[in-house]
Amino acid sequence: MEEYKNMANSIMIVTGVVFVIIAFIAIAVIRCYNGMVVLRNRVENQGAQIEVQLKRRADLIPNLIETTKGYASYEQQTLTQVTELRSKVLSAASPAESYMAGEALGHEASRMLAIGEKYPELKANSNFLQLQKELADTEDKIVKARQFYNDTVTKYNTAIMMFPRSAFAGIFGFKKMELLEAAASERQATRMNGDTFKMN
Repeated sequence: MEEYKNMANSIMIVTGVVFVIIAFIAIAVIRCYNGMVVLRNRVENQGAQIEVQLKRRADLIPNLIETTKGYASYEQQTLTQVTELRSKVLSAASPAESYMAGEALGHEASRMLAIGEKYPELKANSNFLQLQKELADTEDKIVKARQFYNDTVTKYNTAIMMFPRSAFAGIFGFKKMELLEAAASERQATRMNGDTFKMN
């Protein structure tokens, strides 16, 4: 009888230990998963912040074209390209896609602003000056938003590559995210092309 009691006690102790181990593993998995969800949501939030600024820039471009049209006639190719890029920014499926189209659109906006140097009357136009200020402010916000996005992506990527999260990241569908690299247009100075604008 005593033997059965000892055996029952041993089984209860082993069961208790196994239960504690399973509970500990379950808690660790839940904490890992929740931590990765928080980081992924931060990345998505930062991506959304970039998109807000890119859309703001895209909304300023038509006003810039209208304001400068009175001083310079645009080649149809330039107008078509600006329209296509603006459409890509507004309909992008991901922050990276939106960012790439937005950077190309920003480059075109810089070229349009550069004509202000050729037309003193345009430089004095209050609408042009306001648009110039708003676009400069938006560019600063885009640069900062990209920096925050890349910092957040780096934290997320580091987290999913480190143990113990790395053991569960693939199982739960957490994948490495790409950084937003500087576009080629940012690495070169804005150059005026004589064919882009014609004197009225």
